[in-house]
Amino acid sequence: MDSNVDALPAETRIGRTALGASNLGEMVEFYRDVVGLGVLDRTDATAVLGVDGTPLLVLDRDSDAGRRDPSRAGLFHTAFRVPSRGALGDALARIRDRARLDGASDHGVSEALYLTDPEGNGVEIYRDFPRAEWPRSADGGVRMGTYRLHLDPLAAAATGESAAPPGTDVGHVHLEVTSLDAFEEFYVDRLGFERQAAVPDALFVSAGGYHHHVGANTWNGRSEPTGDGGLSWFEVVVPQARALDAIRDRLSASQYAMAETDDGVAVTGPDDIEVRFRVET
Repeated sequence: MDSNVDALPAETRIGRTALGASNLGEMVEFYRDVVGLGVLDRTDATAVLGVDGTPLLVLDRDSDAGRRDPSRAGLFHTAFRVPSRGALGDALARIRDRARLDGASDHGVSEALYLTDPEGNGVEIYRDFPRAEWPRSADGGVRMGTYRLHLDPLAAAATGESAAPPGTDVGHVHLEVTSLDAFEEFYVDRLGFERQAAVPDALFVSAGGYHHHVGANTWNGRSEPTGDGGLSWFEVVVPQARALDAIRDRLSASQYAMAETDDGVAVTGPDDIEVRFRVET
Protein backbone atom coordinates (compact mmCIF):
# COMPACT_ATOMS: atom_id res chain seq x y z
CA MET A 1 0.00 0.00 0.00
CA ASP A 2 1.15 3.55 -0.73
CA SER A 3 2.88 4.71 2.45
CA ASN A 4 1.42 8.18 1.92
CA VAL A 5 -2.13 6.87 2.31
CA ASP A 6 -3.47 6.21 5.79
CA ALA A 7 -5.35 2.95 6.23
CA LEU A 8 -9.08 3.20 6.72
CA PRO A 9 -10.19 2.99 10.37
CA ALA A 10 -10.67 -0.51 11.74
CA GLU A 11 -14.38 0.13 12.29
CA THR A 12 -15.01 0.72 8.58
CA ARG A 13 -17.75 -1.52 7.20
CA ILE A 14 -19.96 -2.08 4.18
CA GLY A 15 -23.37 -0.42 4.36
CA ARG A 16 -26.06 -0.74 1.70
CA THR A 17 -25.89 -2.13 -1.79
CA ALA A 18 -28.22 -0.99 -4.55
CA LEU A 19 -29.45 -3.07 -7.49
CA GLY A 20 -31.60 -2.35 -10.49
CA ALA A 21 -34.71 -4.51 -10.74
CA SER A 22 -36.74 -5.03 -13.91
CA ASN A 23 -39.37 -6.92 -11.90
CA LEU A 24 -39.39 -5.14 -8.57
CA GLY A 25 -42.04 -7.35 -7.01
CA GLU A 26 -40.22 -10.57 -7.81
CA MET A 27 -36.92 -9.21 -6.50
CA VAL A 28 -38.54 -8.02 -3.27
CA GLU A 29 -40.07 -11.46 -2.74
CA PHE A 30 -36.70 -13.18 -3.28
CA TYR A 31 -34.75 -11.01 -0.86
CA ARG A 32 -37.59 -11.17 1.69
CA ASP A 33 -38.49 -14.86 1.49
CA VAL A 34 -35.13 -16.44 0.60
CA VAL A 35 -32.45 -14.13 2.00
CA GLY A 36 -34.73 -13.25 4.92
CA LEU A 37 -34.63 -9.46 4.84
CA GLY A 38 -37.54 -7.34 5.98
CA VAL A 39 -39.20 -4.74 3.76
CA LEU A 40 -38.52 -1.38 5.40
CA ASP A 41 -39.96 0.89 2.68
CA ARG A 42 -41.72 0.29 -0.61
CA THR A 43 -43.02 2.46 -3.44
CA ASP A 44 -43.87 1.72 -7.06
CA ALA A 45 -40.31 2.63 -8.04
CA THR A 46 -38.11 1.43 -5.19
CA ALA A 47 -37.86 -0.85 -2.17
CA VAL A 48 -35.54 -0.80 0.82
CA LEU A 49 -34.92 -4.04 2.67
CA GLY A 50 -32.94 -4.76 5.82
CA VAL A 51 -32.84 -6.33 9.24
CA ASP A 52 -33.99 -4.93 12.58
CA GLY A 53 -34.69 -1.53 10.99
CA THR A 54 -31.23 -1.24 9.39
CA PRO A 55 -31.29 -0.81 5.58
CA LEU A 56 -29.03 -3.27 3.74
CA LEU A 57 -30.39 -3.41 0.19
CA VAL A 58 -31.98 -0.85 -2.14
CA LEU A 59 -33.90 -2.10 -5.18
CA ASP A 60 -34.74 0.44 -7.88
CA ARG A 61 -37.08 -0.33 -10.75
CA ASP A 62 -34.97 -0.44 -13.93
CA SER A 63 -36.26 -1.85 -17.20
CA ASP A 64 -32.69 -2.70 -18.28
CA ALA A 65 -31.88 -4.77 -15.19
CA GLY A 66 -31.49 -8.48 -15.74
CA ARG A 67 -29.92 -7.85 -19.17
CA ARG A 68 -26.29 -7.45 -18.15
CA ASP A 69 -23.88 -7.81 -21.04
CA PRO A 70 -21.59 -10.76 -20.18
CA SER A 71 -18.55 -8.79 -21.32
CA ARG A 72 -19.11 -6.10 -18.69
CA ALA A 73 -17.68 -5.74 -15.22
CA GLY A 74 -19.94 -5.38 -12.20
CA LEU A 75 -21.25 -7.42 -9.29
CA PHE A 76 -20.04 -10.94 -8.61
CA HIS A 77 -22.10 -11.19 -5.43
CA THR A 78 -23.48 -9.30 -2.47
CA ALA A 79 -22.54 -11.16 0.70
CA PHE A 80 -25.03 -11.07 3.58
CA ARG A 81 -23.36 -12.07 6.85
CA VAL A 82 -25.44 -13.75 9.55
CA PRO A 83 -24.33 -13.88 13.19
CA SER A 84 -24.54 -17.61 13.91
CA ARG A 85 -24.39 -21.09 12.44
CA GLY A 86 -28.03 -21.56 13.35
CA ALA A 87 -28.96 -18.53 11.24
CA LEU A 88 -26.96 -19.97 8.34
CA GLY A 89 -28.83 -23.24 8.75
CA ASP A 90 -32.09 -21.30 8.59
CA ALA A 91 -30.90 -19.65 5.36
CA LEU A 92 -30.14 -23.08 3.91
CA ALA A 93 -33.68 -24.20 4.72
CA ARG A 94 -35.16 -21.14 2.99
CA ILE A 95 -32.98 -21.67 -0.08
CA ARG A 96 -33.95 -25.34 -0.32
CA ASP A 97 -37.61 -24.48 0.05
CA ARG A 98 -37.87 -21.46 -2.26
CA ALA A 99 -34.79 -21.19 -4.50
CA ARG A 100 -31.79 -23.16 -5.76
CA LEU A 101 -28.46 -23.58 -4.02
CA ASP A 102 -25.61 -22.92 -6.46
CA GLY A 103 -22.78 -23.86 -4.12
CA ALA A 104 -21.52 -24.14 -0.55
CA SER A 105 -17.98 -23.71 0.76
CA ASP A 106 -15.85 -23.63 3.88
CA HIS A 107 -13.31 -20.85 3.30
CA GLY A 108 -11.28 -21.34 6.47
CA VAL A 109 -12.47 -17.95 7.75
CA SER A 110 -16.16 -18.49 7.07
CA GLU A 111 -18.73 -20.90 5.74
CA ALA A 112 -20.89 -19.74 2.89
CA LEU A 113 -23.90 -20.54 0.74
CA TYR A 114 -24.17 -19.26 -2.83
CA LEU A 115 -27.22 -18.60 -4.96
CA THR A 116 -28.49 -16.28 -7.70
CA ASP A 117 -31.37 -13.84 -7.53
CA PRO A 118 -34.14 -13.81 -10.19
CA GLU A 119 -32.25 -11.27 -12.33
CA GLY A 120 -28.88 -12.97 -12.33
CA ASN A 121 -27.14 -11.17 -9.44
CA GLY A 122 -24.93 -13.35 -7.29
CA VAL A 123 -25.78 -13.70 -3.60
CA GLU A 124 -23.71 -15.12 -0.76
CA ILE A 125 -25.06 -15.81 2.72
CA TYR A 126 -22.31 -16.62 5.21
CA ARG A 127 -21.17 -16.64 8.78
CA ASP A 128 -17.67 -15.99 10.08
CA PHE A 129 -15.59 -18.29 12.22
CA PRO A 130 -14.08 -16.54 15.27
CA ARG A 131 -11.31 -14.22 14.10
CA ALA A 132 -8.75 -15.89 16.37
CA GLU A 133 -9.24 -19.09 14.36
CA TRP A 134 -8.60 -17.57 10.94
CA PRO A 135 -5.55 -19.12 9.26
CA ARG A 136 -2.75 -16.67 8.55
CA SER A 137 -0.09 -16.47 5.89
CA ALA A 138 3.58 -15.88 6.65
CA ASP A 139 3.21 -12.12 6.09
CA GLY A 140 0.29 -11.90 8.55
CA GLY A 141 -2.45 -11.74 5.96
CA VAL A 142 -5.55 -13.89 6.02
CA ARG A 143 -5.28 -17.22 4.25
CA MET A 144 -8.55 -18.22 2.59
CA GLY A 145 -9.30 -21.43 0.75
CA THR A 146 -12.25 -23.25 -0.72
CA TYR A 147 -13.16 -26.54 0.92
CA ARG A 148 -16.23 -28.73 1.04
CA LEU A 149 -19.01 -27.58 3.35
CA HIS A 150 -21.04 -30.50 4.68
CA LEU A 151 -24.69 -29.49 4.51
CA ASP A 152 -26.33 -32.08 6.76
CA PRO A 153 -24.73 -30.73 9.99
CA LEU A 154 -25.50 -27.21 8.85
CA ALA A 155 -29.14 -28.10 8.25
CA ALA A 156 -29.27 -29.70 11.70
CA ALA A 157 -28.10 -26.42 13.26
CA ALA A 158 -31.14 -24.51 11.95
CA THR A 159 -33.33 -22.85 14.55
CA GLY A 160 -36.51 -22.69 12.48
CA GLU A 161 -36.53 -18.91 12.11
CA SER A 162 -38.03 -17.67 8.83
CA ALA A 163 -36.15 -14.36 8.71
CA ALA A 164 -32.57 -13.22 9.05
CA PRO A 165 -31.88 -12.32 12.69
CA PRO A 166 -30.68 -9.04 14.22
CA GLY A 167 -26.97 -8.67 13.61
CA THR A 168 -27.23 -9.62 9.95
CA ASP A 169 -25.38 -7.18 7.70
CA VAL A 170 -23.61 -6.88 4.36
CA GLY A 171 -20.24 -8.34 5.25
CA HIS A 172 -18.61 -7.75 1.88
CA VAL A 173 -19.14 -7.01 -1.78
CA HIS A 174 -17.38 -9.05 -4.46
CA LEU A 175 -16.86 -7.46 -7.87
CA GLU A 176 -15.98 -8.64 -11.34
CA VAL A 177 -13.38 -6.24 -12.77
CA THR A 178 -11.39 -5.79 -15.93
CA SER A 179 -8.07 -5.16 -14.14
CA LEU A 180 -6.86 -6.19 -10.69
CA ASP A 181 -4.08 -3.59 -10.92
CA ALA A 182 -6.65 -0.81 -11.38
CA PHE A 183 -8.75 -2.28 -8.57
CA GLU A 184 -5.77 -2.27 -6.20
CA GLU A 185 -4.69 1.24 -7.16
CA PHE A 186 -8.15 2.59 -6.34
CA TYR A 187 -9.24 0.58 -3.31
CA VAL A 188 -5.82 0.24 -1.64
CA ASP A 189 -3.56 3.07 -2.80
CA ARG A 190 -6.33 5.67 -3.10
CA LEU A 191 -9.02 4.75 -0.55
CA GLY A 192 -6.92 3.08 2.14
CA PHE A 193 -8.18 -0.50 2.23
CA GLU A 194 -5.45 -3.03 2.95
CA ARG A 195 -4.57 -6.18 1.01
CA GLN A 196 -5.60 -9.28 2.94
CA ALA A 197 -5.45 -12.21 0.54
CA ALA A 198 -4.84 -13.05 -3.08
CA VAL A 199 -5.66 -16.18 -5.05
CA PRO A 200 -5.23 -16.74 -8.78
CA ASP A 201 -6.92 -13.84 -10.59
CA ALA A 202 -8.56 -12.46 -7.44
CA LEU A 203 -7.72 -9.97 -4.69
CA PHE A 204 -9.39 -9.32 -1.34
CA VAL A 205 -9.04 -6.07 0.64
CA SER A 206 -10.38 -4.83 3.94
CA ALA A 207 -10.13 -2.45 6.86
CA GLY A 208 -9.13 -3.46 10.36
CA GLY A 209 -7.80 -6.90 9.42
CA TYR A 210 -11.15 -8.31 8.35
CA HIS A 211 -10.79 -11.09 5.76
CA HIS A 212 -12.37 -8.87 3.11
CA HIS A 213 -14.80 -6.03 2.75
CA VAL A 214 -14.31 -5.84 -1.01
CA GLY A 215 -13.22 -8.65 -3.30
CA ALA A 216 -12.45 -8.55 -7.00
CA ASN A 217 -11.81 -11.16 -9.64
CA THR A 218 -11.11 -11.49 -13.35
CA TRP A 219 -12.20 -15.13 -13.58
CA ASN A 220 -14.74 -14.56 -16.34
CA GLY A 221 -12.61 -12.26 -18.48
CA ARG A 222 -14.79 -9.15 -18.30
CA SER A 223 -13.45 -6.63 -20.79
CA GLU A 224 -15.80 -3.62 -20.58
CA PRO A 225 -16.90 -1.27 -17.76
CA THR A 226 -20.18 -1.91 -16.02
CA GLY A 227 -23.34 -0.97 -17.92
CA ASP A 228 -27.09 -1.07 -17.36
CA GLY A 229 -28.56 -3.56 -14.91
CA GLY A 230 -27.06 -5.25 -11.87
CA LEU A 231 -25.15 -3.23 -9.29
CA SER A 232 -26.05 0.47 -9.11
CA TRP A 233 -23.72 1.32 -6.21
CA PHE A 234 -22.48 0.10 -2.86
CA GLU A 235 -21.71 1.96 0.32
CA VAL A 236 -18.69 2.13 2.63
CA VAL A 237 -19.41 3.43 6.15
CA VAL A 238 -16.59 5.01 8.17
CA PRO A 239 -16.72 5.68 11.93
CA GLN A 240 -16.00 9.39 12.10
CA ALA A 241 -16.14 12.57 10.03
CA ARG A 242 -12.37 12.97 9.82
CA ALA A 243 -12.11 9.63 8.00
CA LEU A 244 -14.66 10.82 5.44
CA ASP A 245 -12.77 14.11 5.10
CA ALA A 246 -9.57 12.20 4.39
CA ILE A 247 -11.30 10.16 1.68
CA ARG A 248 -12.76 13.35 0.18
CA ASP A 249 -9.30 14.97 0.10
CA ARG A 250 -7.66 11.98 -1.55
CA LEU A 251 -10.39 11.67 -4.17
CA SER A 252 -10.38 15.38 -4.98
CA ALA A 253 -6.72 15.03 -5.96
CA SER A 254 -7.40 12.00 -8.18
CA GLN A 255 -8.70 11.38 -11.68
CA TYR A 256 -11.92 9.84 -10.34
CA ALA A 257 -15.20 11.73 -10.61
CA MET A 258 -16.56 12.58 -7.15
CA ALA A 259 -19.87 14.13 -6.15
CA GLU A 260 -21.33 15.25 -2.85
CA THR A 261 -24.40 13.36 -1.62
CA ASP A 262 -26.92 14.17 1.11
CA ASP A 263 -24.85 12.26 3.69
CA GLY A 264 -21.37 11.92 2.21
CA VAL A 265 -19.66 11.51 -1.14
CA ALA A 266 -19.95 9.24 -4.15
CA VAL A 267 -17.17 8.35 -6.57
CA THR A 268 -17.13 6.51 -9.87
CA GLY A 269 -14.17 4.16 -9.60
CA PRO A 270 -12.59 1.70 -12.00
CA ASP A 271 -15.00 -0.01 -14.40
CA ASP A 272 -17.52 2.79 -13.71
CA ILE A 273 -18.55 1.16 -10.43
CA GLU A 274 -19.99 3.74 -8.04
CA VAL A 275 -18.91 3.65 -4.40
CA ARG A 276 -20.60 5.85 -1.80
CA PHE A 277 -19.10 6.88 1.54
CA ARG A 278 -20.80 8.17 4.66
CA VAL A 279 -20.17 8.48 8.38
CA GLU A 280 -21.65 6.01 10.86
CA THR A 281 -24.79 7.39 12.53
